[in-house]
Amino acid sequence: MNNLEKSKEILRDGNYTLVAVSDTETLTSTDRGVKPLLEFIDDNKTLDKFSVADKVIGKAGALLYVLLQPSEIFTNVISRPALELLESNNIHIEYNVLTDAIINRTGTGFCPMESTVRDTADPVTALSLIREKLKSLTK
Repeated sequence: MNNLEKSKEILRDGNYTLVAVSDTETLTSTDRGVKPLLEFIDDNKTLDKFSVADKVIGKAGALLYVLLQPSEIFTNVISRPALELLESNNIHIEYNVLTDAIINRTGTGFCPMESTVRDTADPVTALSLIREKLKSLTK
């Protein structure tokens, strides 16, 4: 079984939101949204030798993955802008469901992170915008 299949299996069988598998290490998270990706970035962790399985990827997550550079990604649900961004950055992506946008947790509108990065394709700019948005949401 290759690393992508392992990460998919762990995601499916565990209570995780994100699983990253390399030949020597397995990383898991139960945090929702972009939080686990921000933690990797804050810890100066790259995912360049990892195969990742993530429950949902919107454009904000995709921009953070561009910074993290995983070898390949599987997700259950991906937004069209996220898919286009990952493909244009040569990150192999497999998915089950393609949607126009990620909806917020209450189902009343777009995901705030998706809305925050709607007008940027630059991962560094997106990182700054995401951090600012998270600060405003926690106030």
